[in-house]
Amino acid sequence: MRRIHTDQAPEAIGPYSQAMVCDGWVFCSGQIPLDPETMEVLDGDVSEQTELVMNNLARVLEAAGARLDTVVKTTIFLADMADFQKVNAVYGRHFGDHRPARATVAVRELPKSVSVEVECVARVA
Repeated sequence: MRRIHTDQAPEAIGPYSQAMVCDGWVFCSGQIPLDPETMEVLDGDVSEQTELVMNNLARVLEAAGARLDTVVKTTIFLADMADFQKVNAVYGRHFGDHRPARATVAVRELPKSVSVEVECVARVA
């Protein structure tokens, strides 16, 4: 196993890694809308937060030797299911024609009171 760390994405805010690579697979921890430079939550609407989440996720994948087009499964966590369409629009733009398996789950609360978190599993390219 290999632990992934990049300063191009937010530091882990707890006792976990940004991602782990094992047997050609990368398991990415959930990304929330934290600015990697300041570690501050993006003060924006759910679309802007999702944009930052997807960019952070892509940077972690790149550090692990993967890409968004090698993702096989994602999980989206939403603080409010009413945000589903807005999050889906940003998510869809980032994945293009690639359609990984996905679950979307409404949760009571997310770390730092953000609106969205996304985790994924990908194949190392």
